[in-house]
Amino acid sequence: MADNNYEPSAEAKAGRPFPVSWDQFHRDCRALTWRLNEVGPFHAIIAITRGGLVPAAIVARELGIRIIDTVCVASYDHTSQGDLQVLKGVCADVAKLGGGTGKGLLIVDDLVDTGATGRLVRQMLPDAHFATVYAKPKGKPLVDTFITEVSQDTWIHFPWDTALSFQPPIRP
Repeated sequence: MADNNYEPSAEAKAGRPFPVSWDQFHRDCRALTWRLNEVGPFHAIIAITRGGLVPAAIVARELGIRIIDTVCVASYDHTSQGDLQVLKGVCADVAKLGGGTGKGLLIVDDLVDTGATGRLVRQMLPDAHFATVYAKPKGKPLVDTFITEVSQDTWIHFPWDTALSFQPPIRP
């Protein structure tokens, strides 16, 4: 859940890199939308910022959802992960659409990692449907719908965090 936007630890850097191109990310978001289409309809989407902004926009377009809100959670700076802090909650008008518990609302994020952010947002909207593009084992139980599971030691390099450059082969 955007847990991976901070500078990776030495352990994470030693993990498995998983670069994702814009094309691949868009395909994965569309695949997520196909699954969500069978679960909805949804009154609104809540993107967990910042990682959930891009997939939420794609899902909203594909499902024809016009109401998009954000929940803004910070748990890190560029060097370390700390306590979760809600910087912005769900708008009262959007919360009303979900009856205050989130029923009929769709929460979207790019990734569920440890599940810390997911647990916090689930407490806010326990009946919302929670969808991520990618899921790691520790966070996977919190998610209702996802597309790709990756190992806990995988470091996903999202297209908005990378630049085109030479990549050495796995085995030189």
